Amino acid sequence: MTALPGGLMRFRPTPKKFIIDIDPSSINKIVHVDVPIIGDVAHVLEDMVRLWRAHSKKPDDRALKHWWSQIDQWRARNSLSYKQNNDVIMPQYAIERLNELTRGRNTYITTEVGQHQMWAAQFFDFEEPNHWMTSGGLGTMGYGLPAALGVQIAHPDALVIDIAGDASIQMCIQEMSTAVQHNAPIKIFIINNEYMGMVRQWQQLLHGNRLSHTYVEAMPDFVKLAEAYGALGIRCSKPGDLDDAILEMINSDKPVIFDCRVAQLANCFPMIPSGKAHNEMLLPDEATDEAVGSAIDEEGKALV
Repeated sequence: MTALPGGLMRFRPTPKKFIIDIDPSSINKIVHVDVPIIGDVAHVLEDMVRLWRAHSKKPDDRALKHWWSQIDQWRARNSLSYKQNNDVIMPQYAIERLNELTRGRNTYITTEVGQHQMWAAQFFDFEEPNHWMTSGGLGTMGYGLPAALGVQIAHPDALVIDIAGDASIQMCIQEMSTAVQHNAPIKIFIINNEYMGMVRQWQQLLHGNRLSHTYVEAMPDFVKLAEAYGALGIRCSKPGDLDDAILEMINSDKPVIFDCRVAQLANCFPMIPSGKAHNEMLLPDEATDEAVGSAIDEEGKALV
């Protein structure tokens, strides 16, 4: 049998698998399941909880003791840890501060595609549903800026921020003209590491740091670019200046491009190497040279 990409043959081969999906075409599309359920997950889960509570059988705490012990071990591990730096802005820290300073402001977040998208999902606390617009796994670079425009027009009094990458934002940068023309005060918060960061990370960790077309040598001056469109441009490169700069962005009534200069070689974890299963993902404390060196096999290399 031909091996499936992503180590799917090793994806929980023994236990029964359930899937809830509103789209029938997604059932057994990649992973074969034992119990397919077609429906809205919110309604299905409500039904499942109701049926479980009405059932005569209750959980056996003794039988679950080992499982809870395993869960406690996982919870004790900080899988999103990173090393803070007093001289250079870490991208995770930038989003943490953005999150804290926008708390309670009816904030809508859009993203482009790349490392910044992952960090936004990990480090921004979304206070309400339907305030997070991202292309998910579709890989649509350039999605965030026009999405932010749509959200801002629909919610004129809301704070709308596109958390962007320095490469993705250039896919639809011309839409800044639309923002200025229609007085849509969107905020473009660029996590600028001067790389196509997600691709660079894979090349570094899994391909012997053989970089190919991932360093952006002809980066525009985003502050001047903002000014050229008639928007406000802000640049910040020091952690100590970050809060004041973010507040300036938030309080502006104009469209803003915020050039947040971050650590160039910061990596985003967890990550699943090509050809590996979900339970073989790399975490920050596992990304040593030895671990990374064995993280991708010949089968995996053929997939990238």
